[in-house]
Amino acid sequence: MSDIYIDDTGEGFPLVLVHGYLGSSEMWTFQKVFFSKDFRVIIPALPGFGESHNIKSLDSINKMAKKIISVLDQKKIDKFNLVGHSMGGMIVQEITKLIGNRVNKLICFATGSIGDIPGRFETMDETREKLKQEGTKISFSRVPPKWFVKGDKDKNYFLCENAVKNVSLETADNALLAMKNWRGKEYLKNIKNETLIIWGDKDTSYNFDQVNTLNKNIKNSRLEIFKNCAHNVHLEKPDEFNSLIKEFID
Repeated sequence: MSDIYIDDTGEGFPLVLVHGYLGSSEMWTFQKVFFSKDFRVIIPALPGFGESHNIKSLDSINKMAKKIISVLDQKKIDKFNLVGHSMGGMIVQEITKLIGNRVNKLICFATGSIGDIPGRFETMDETREKLKQEGTKISFSRVPPKWFVKGDKDKNYFLCENAVKNVSLETADNALLAMKNWRGKEYLKNIKNETLIIWGDKDTSYNFDQVNTLNKNIKNSRLEIFKNCAHNVHLEKPDEFNSLIKEFID
């Protein structure tokens, strides 16, 4: 099997960025441009998504985490800073559980400690059911607008449209199943890494209770809230988002 697509740019201490559901490596465009001036920026496209759409998708967060660890091993990357968005935030928690000693600093962005998120705009099962009834085209035009305060009118919404072009129903459903079956809450107290938690106050995918649970249970953590941003702060306010992370990892 051919391996997943990895965007690997810049030089310096490695920064690994993990995208979320219906994402791609291109979703980190603004971060890649900014951080590759000072860091080696490594951005995988998860199996079945974005630039890895031709690779068989995975149905568990643990398998996704192991896939990224195998990529880092292949590249002989030992220590790195780690950022995960949404479903990617679950994956980075799982990576930290498996190889926490290699994670320098951890950034959990617009995510939570449980996959079947209480208070989400609909349950994972409802999203799965609608996906099967509506098909990918309708589902993929219905869900991503909820990630922006301005919906599909946001100037960077096109990145979401690009990301879903070749995603199959099986890939989307496998990811929803992976999230639904994942629980990381019990492990949070074992995370020793310095952790930054980022959340937009208009996020309808992960409510405040989700990020607050991370902040309360990860000992060495702090929570930063972006006003008037939804689920995709990195695309809604990229400059402020990038500055915050740079200040944290420097």
